[in-house]
Amino acid sequence: MTNRTGSLTISATDVVMNGPKNVEAMLPLTPAVFHILLALSDGERHGYAIMRDVAAHTNGSLQLGPGTLYGCLKRMLAARLIEEADERPDRELDNERRRYYRITDFGARTLRAEAERLAVAVSAAQAKRLFGRKVGLVGVKR
Repeated sequence: MTNRTGSLTISATDVVMNGPKNVEAMLPLTPAVFHILLALSDGERHGYAIMRDVAAHTNGSLQLGPGTLYGCLKRMLAARLIEEADERPDRELDNERRRYYRITDFGARTLRAEAERLAVAVSAAQAKRLFGRKVGLVGVKR
C-alpha cells in the first residue's frame, strides 16, 4: 500500500494476512491458546462456555479471565485459528449479544501438532519416571 506521498505503508492487517501460513510457525502454543482450541474442538462455543470448559478440563488449574480470553480470541481470529460462527442457536434460548466461535481447519491442524509436541514431552517425563512419585532433581539441594 502507498500513501499520498508515495511511501510504502504496512498495516497490522497486512502483517496478519502475510503471517504464518504453516502449522510449525505457530508452535509452541501458549497454554491459554491450546486449551481454547481444545475447547472448540468439540464444537462451537461462546466466550463464557469456553472459559467454563477450559476450567473444567484443567481441573481448575487454568482459569481464563475475560481479558485473557477475549485477547486470545482476537489474536486467534487474526491468525485464522478460529472464526466466528455464522449460525446461532435458537434465539429464544440464547442472548443475541453472544458471539460464537469455531475452530478452523488450520486451527485443528495446529492443535493436533501441539498435542503431538506435548505428547513427546510427556513421554520424556515418563521415561525419567517423573509421574506418580515425589522426586528431587539430581544435584539440587532442598
